[in-house]
Amino acid sequence: MRAPHHISTQPYADPYAVPAVPAVPEVPEALGEDESWSPPQHRRGGRRRRRGRFAGLPFALKAVVGLSVLAAFLALGDRWAVLYAEQRAADALKDRMKLSAAPEVKIGGFPFLSQLVGGRLDSVKVTVPDVAADRVTLASVSATAQDVTLEGDGPTSVSGARIPELRGDVLLSFADMNRELGASQVTFTGADRDRILARGTLPVAGHDLRLRADVRIGRDGDQGIATTIGGMRLNVGDLATYRPGVRASEGLHLTPKSAAGLARETRKVRALLGVPSVVRTMGVPDTTVREALRNDDKLAGLTGSRDFVHQAMRVNLLDLTLAHPEVLDRLGFDPALLDALSRLTRPVLSDQLSLGFQLPELPRGELRLRDVRVEKDGIRVRLAGQGLAFGD
Repeated sequence: MRAPHHISTQPYADPYAVPAVPAVPEVPEALGEDESWSPPQHRRGGRRRRRGRFAGLPFALKAVVGLSVLAAFLALGDRWAVLYAEQRAADALKDRMKLSAAPEVKIGGFPFLSQLVGGRLDSVKVTVPDVAADRVTLASVSATAQDVTLEGDGPTSVSGARIPELRGDVLLSFADMNRELGASQVTFTGADRDRILARGTLPVAGHDLRLRADVRIGRDGDQGIATTIGGMRLNVGDLATYRPGVRASEGLHLTPKSAAGLARETRKVRALLGVPSVVRTMGVPDTTVREALRNDDKLAGLTGSRDFVHQAMRVNLLDLTLAHPEVLDRLGFDPALLDALSRLTRPVLSDQLSLGFQLPELPRGELRLRDVRVEKDGIRVRLAGQGLAFGD
């Protein structure tokens, strides 16, 4: 049985018909005739939101941030001001003290500008390198002044300063002393709190003599440093030792080694015993000397005795320089060296090794020594000042 034919109930669509245009929605009456409609904005955030990012911060917090920024700028300006003042002060000190290099100036306290306006600085520290002092150079001089009062018509016209109290420190280094006193090739080293050893060579009449001396450091009142030279000794090789002075133990004497060698050389012994003053100095009886000069066995007995070396070392050979130069020539001494040694007295040698100096006189105020001591690197001197004034 055939199925019944299905008949569609939909209206017939014309393939040539134009599609209908959707109707425009009506504008709500609330917009009015003069207002235009625009589509809604769907972008996240807006320009207005970016501009007002800090608008929600509390006023107190914004004030704190602003004050912090202002304080940072003020502190930076204060530091620039103090650096400028330190540089100006360093240049002024260099000119006034005729220094080869500008000193280092550090102004303490904060803020600096308020101190400058008030005309009073909490502290000022000045460090000056390489200051000439008599025969040597001071390696460094540093001083710290407290409660400095500035003089002048205003902060920009400071003409001077008054310093009620000052503490200073001076170093006289061994390195500078060795270099500046090095013409004699002598080096200085610390041995004790107040004692320095001087060791090296000293050229005398073309001979390099070995030098030994002890230098004692002490205060010379409140204004100076004095040095006492002791134990001075110049060795003429292994032949003799020269100790400047006028006492019997001082002068030019044979060393134990050369005196022992002399006892074995008959010709030299006879020349020495031929001088009556030498015999008296040695303390040998005249009869013994006469027998020794006539008989070699007696001479050998004299020079071989236990006391002969010490007796020979008693003789001050400088006493023979003018009266018996031929004796010294036989003993192997250079006449030019002996002449130079006779003029190298204790004051002359002490002056070459002297390390003392005096503090400068100040027009106003008092500067004095507090302490002097020997350290590893040199001589340290501590100073104290009161009522000092500088400037015009």
